[in-house]
Amino acid sequence: MNRFENMDTFIRVVEAGSISAAADRLGVAKSAVSRRLKELEKHLGVGLFHRTTRQMNLTDTGRAFYHQAVRILDDVLEAEIATSQAHGTLKGSLKMALPSSFGLMHMGPVINDFLKEHPQIEFDLDFNDREVDLIQEGFDLAIRIANLPDSSLIARRFAPVKTVICASPDYLKQMGTPRTPDDLIEHQCLVYSLLRDFEYWHLTDARGNEIKTRIHPYLKASTGEFLRDAAVEGRGIILVPTFIAYKEIESGALVPLLNEYSAFQINAYAIYPQTRHLSQRVRTFVDFLVKRFEGTPYWDLCLDKP
Repeated sequence: MNRFENMDTFIRVVEAGSISAAADRLGVAKSAVSRRLKELEKHLGVGLFHRTTRQMNLTDTGRAFYHQAVRILDDVLEAEIATSQAHGTLKGSLKMALPSSFGLMHMGPVINDFLKEHPQIEFDLDFNDREVDLIQEGFDLAIRIANLPDSSLIARRFAPVKTVICASPDYLKQMGTPRTPDDLIEHQCLVYSLLRDFEYWHLTDARGNEIKTRIHPYLKASTGEFLRDAAVEGRGIILVPTFIAYKEIESGALVPLLNEYSAFQINAYAIYPQTRHLSQRVRTFVDFLVKRFEGTPYWDLCLDKP
C-alpha cells in the first residue's frame, strides 16, 4: 500500500465530490480510486465516507482525517522543496481564522506583503468572530484577540490591544461630558454584545484600583465597526479597541473620555496546534507577523497626540 498516494486520492475524492470526478482529475480508472480508498479505510480501521447510490458524504472521522491529511501532504511537499532548492521556497496552503474587524482592517497589508516574498503560498482565510476549533476544522493557525485560557494550543503574542472610551463632539455637546465612571449610568452607552458582562465596564484608576462601572446599554451589536459608526453619528458613548476607532480619534470625529482611567487591555495572538512538527509555512508567517507589529502599534499613536 502506498500510504501517501492513498491519502492524496482520498483528498481528491473529497474535493472533487465523487470517485469518478477524482479519477478524471488523477487520470486513472475509477476502479483504481475505489481500491485506494478501500485500502486506506482498511489500514485506518474506520469508514471515511457515508456511501449512498447518489453521493458520498464524509463521516465525522473522515472530515477530521481530511484536514489532517491535507496538512501532512503539504508538509511533505514543503520538505521536498526545502531539500531540493537551496533557499527552501515556501509552497502550499495556509488556512487561517481571523476576527472580522481586526482581520479586515489590519491583516490585508500584512498578507499581501507576505505574498510578495512567498508568492507560492495559498491563503485560505476565514473572517469570523467565533472561536474555531483549529484541529477539528483543519486550520493551520488563528488570530485571536483575548485573554487566552490555558489550552494545548501554542500562543504567540504579536501586539497589545488597548481600549478607549469615546464619544462624538455632538453627543457631548448635547448630553454633557462624563467626569467620573459613575456618570456613565446617565448616558447612552454602545456595547459589544458578545462580551459576557456587557452591562458593566471595567476600569482602573491612577492608583491601580479596579472599578466595575454599571452602564446603560442603549445599543448592542456584535460588530465594533457598527458601534464605532453609531458613536460618530452621536448615538452614545463607546468603549472600543483603538484598532477600530483610531482614525476617528485622529480626525476628531470621536473624543477620548475619562483619560485618567484606563480601560482593559488585552493582546493579539497567533495561535496554532502543538504538534511534533510545526509547518515551516506557519513558522515563517508568524515570525513575519511579529516583526510587522513590533513596537507601539500604529493604531495607538492617536492616544499620544494632544
